[in-house]
Amino acid sequence: MTVQELPGAAAAYRPTPPPAWQPRTDPAPLLPDPEPYRVLGTEAAAGADPELLLRLYAELVRGRRYNAQATALTKQGRLAVYPSTTGQEACEVAAALALQEQDWLFPSYRDTLAAVARGLDPVQALTLLRGDWHTGYDPHEHRIAPLCTPLATQLPHAVGLAHAARLKGDDVVALAMVGDGGTSEGDFHEALNFAAVWKAPVVFLVQNNGFAISVPLAKQTAAPSLAHKAVGYGMPGRLVDGNDVAAVHEVLSDAMARARRGGGPTLIEAITYRIEAHTNADDATRYRGDSEVETWRQHDPIQLLERELTERGLLDDDAKQAAADAAETMAAALRERMNADPALDPMDLFAHVYAEQTTQLREQAALLRAELDAEGEAR
Repeated sequence: MTVQELPGAAAAYRPTPPPAWQPRTDPAPLLPDPEPYRVLGTEAAAGADPELLLRLYAELVRGRRYNAQATALTKQGRLAVYPSTTGQEACEVAAALALQEQDWLFPSYRDTLAAVARGLDPVQALTLLRGDWHTGYDPHEHRIAPLCTPLATQLPHAVGLAHAARLKGDDVVALAMVGDGGTSEGDFHEALNFAAVWKAPVVFLVQNNGFAISVPLAKQTAAPSLAHKAVGYGMPGRLVDGNDVAAVHEVLSDAMARARRGGGPTLIEAITYRIEAHTNADDATRYRGDSEVETWRQHDPIQLLERELTERGLLDDDAKQAAADAAETMAAALRERMNADPALDPMDLFAHVYAEQTTQLREQAALLRAELDAEGEAR
């Protein structure tokens, strides 16, 4: 006879969880707003710093030209692949400008524009996508982690660096960028869980551009929004219009200031759209229509900010032309430098495999050196 079969058992057996089940954190303050936060075109725009808005505008224009030039370089065979951020420039630029000099940026493979806006040489930012054997820049010098191609693996790295910085007493915040597809990876869960438990000074920026290559968001998550995922880890979630550069900058700045004060991590979901294909190897027409793309073109981040600046009398035709000219100068320099073939040394194959070369590597290196010398003498 089981407990449920005992006389009166149904009425008497009323187990309740012990007190430890009670929520450790009030979930209400962690929940994102029901609508994405906006600044441009709202009353909040009146309080935005004009100097900051103008700088954001110049970087957006430069970023759009950078994307166009990098895409052209793939068609010319100068880049192996390029994941464009056309339409997403507001997220990229705002992320770079929200960082302080000592902070670290942890980009994904799509975030070369964020690295360039952070101050990285555009050629160095594209070196990995060119097919070179190294990332193209010194991460410690620029405080930019290597561009991460495996989805979301940069997120635990950002948490580890941020936690270590806090233990050392360094005033450092890590900003980790990831796409909506990366939120379905295990690394995303592990990073957010550790960050919240350790209260690490890290901010997670999810650029929700609608598709993980060809997979729409609805086919990889049933959450109300990606920002809602933050509550399960015990951190605040923020939802922001990812094409409103002023809003993205404000939300990121607030989250980074909170992290710097010891308040712990924040998960920010920026609603944006990938105007171009996933990469130059992708045919986006197979999974979305032109009308959808055109709808998002009407919410272009450059046009949104340009309209605001023009209405406030902060931007005239001369200023627009100056921004366009500066962007063209950057693109011309990038084009010229990328059209020069790099000088390759075959011996670099053995340079950074181990701190100390193994016997086998030394033998292989000697064999290659002998072959190269023989070719040189034959010429």
